[in-house]
Amino acid sequence: MPSLGRLHLVTDTRPGRDPLAVVRAALAVADSELVVQVRVADEATDREAYDLAARVLGLCTPYRATCLVNDRLHVALAVGAAGGHVGADDLPVPAARRVLGPDGVLGATAREPVAARAAVAAGADYLGVGPCHRTTTKDGLPDPIGPAGVRAVADAVDVPVIAIGGVTVATVPALRAAGAYGVAVVGALSDAADPGRTTAEFLRELTC
Repeated sequence: MPSLGRLHLVTDTRPGRDPLAVVRAALAVADSELVVQVRVADEATDREAYDLAARVLGLCTPYRATCLVNDRLHVALAVGAAGGHVGADDLPVPAARRVLGPDGVLGATAREPVAARAAVAAGADYLGVGPCHRTTTKDGLPDPIGPAGVRAVADAVDVPVIAIGGVTVATVPALRAAGAYGVAVVGALSDAADPGRTTAEFLRELTC
């Protein structure tokens, strides 16, 4: 697996958002420390997902930033992304690993140690752990696990743990202290007045 960046930008395709503009701003300051996870709404067509992923990959490539596709692994393969991320309602991790092959980057969602260890044993390269805090960017999420929940998972596995869910610049130190390798953000960047400046602030907290 290539070196994994510590800041994961998850595309926000809700009405009124401009995911490509946010990706451009973040890449300008983050370079290879950025991972862009292309996530689209459940009702989006595969063609819409493909078109967005292809454009994001085109932006990432000159910066050597990693591009992953969430949920739709066939789209990840079709555009030539580095890999993908699967959640609890997506393909099981063993099936996802078969789809991506041995070299594709595979992330999986976990929120407690038993599931985390099972995902790693089945081939996950890193874990998205959360939600850490309350968030409005995705419906139907379970209760937040907080830094203590992140620590429980981080102590149970030997792969990078990426904290997700309501993450802000101010909450990064506690999450890093709990063992998170990095963080994944949606609204903290898509709603920022200056996404580039906010990206730089995240990176300072993640790499200090």
